[in-house]
Amino acid sequence: MTDGAAVDIADEQILTQQILQGIRTLREHLDCSLHEALDAFVARYELLRAERPGEFTCGHEEYWVGFYS
Repeated sequence: MTDGAAVDIADEQILTQQILQGIRTLREHLDCSLHEALDAFVARYELLRAERPGEFTCGHEEYWVGFYS
């Protein structure tokens, strides 16, 4: 679907740990399945974490705490 570089529409939600809202935004924007939106979210998260680590509101260890897919 995407390698993470092409979808920047949910960046603010990704950076501020709004995981569910970000997935919903991607799902609506890409008109894709929930699983595909989650994959796109994770790909974009990894790209942003590498390129803009200082803009995240929490560290990598804390980011996914409480989120189960």
